Amino acid sequence: MISGNGEESHAAEEFTADSAGAVLREACAAAGLDPADTKLLRLGSNAVYRLSTAPVIVRIARDPDSLDAMERVVRVARWLREQDFPATRVLPGVSQPQSIDGRVVTFWESDQDRTEYATLGELADLLKTLHWLEEPEDLRLPYYDPFAKVWASVRRLNGIADEDRAFLETRAGELNKEYDRLDFVLPFGMIHGDANVGNILRHRDGHAVLIDLDGFSLAPREWDLVLTALYYDRFGWHTRAEYEEFVHRYGFDLMNWPGYQVLADVRELMMTLWLGQQVTTNERAAEEFPRRVRDIRTGGSRRGWQPF
Repeated sequence: MISGNGEESHAAEEFTADSAGAVLREACAAAGLDPADTKLLRLGSNAVYRLSTAPVIVRIARDPDSLDAMERVVRVARWLREQDFPATRVLPGVSQPQSIDGRVVTFWESDQDRTEYATLGELADLLKTLHWLEEPEDLRLPYYDPFAKVWASVRRLNGIADEDRAFLETRAGELNKEYDRLDFVLPFGMIHGDANVGNILRHRDGHAVLIDLDGFSLAPREWDLVLTALYYDRFGWHTRAEYEEFVHRYGFDLMNWPGYQVLADVRELMMTLWLGQQVTTNERAAEEFPRRVRDIRTGGSRRGWQPF
């Protein structure tokens, strides 16, 4: 682990393209990489960059307190490589993770030259394989606690209307009670934690690769199926044929489980709270967030929700 020696801590700044870019340049210098003409792929829970000078992805975590979590992610990635499981690989020969002026940075092998996603059927295949793996104790995976995340997200909300905050707090309390009464039917074990079509890429050699390993944890396996169901059922982001292919290849239709609606409501709330944390720094988030809160409050259609 390497610490930067800058006079000011970037962790004290808002997480923006500019502040993340400054960390990127320092991190690349420490790792002996050239950040020239680097492309910012995404700015969300992580700032994700693809270097133009080497087949490398650089990820900078939004949460400055994520060092322990990122150390676990690196352990997971190395273990998946040992299992020959098709997932993103950490860059060899570089100390991982690095702490650069209070931001946590990891380096990954770049699987493609331009972003191309794999299919829902391939996602189902990878999840089915993943769910059969037995993780070693030394991975030290945490138990997935969705409402620890929910309440932490509520506390981090800034720059939103008081009535929206009050509604979200009430909604979180209601769903917390409903979630505690769920009777899960799939085995408890290792999950990806954010399994959706946006986290499965087409490797340059053609095979599908699972990325974004941050959410690996122990939980009911239903959590790895709910986003695909939600994207199809409520948002219309997948076609019926795509969803049916996912169900056929995984072997279980979450929408037939009595607890589906509650789990979908919880996931939907988590997505909205995540967006709400970005309203002060992201114009698109500032426009989308109140629409989502209004639709949840009124039972309105989610078909107009925009993906992030």
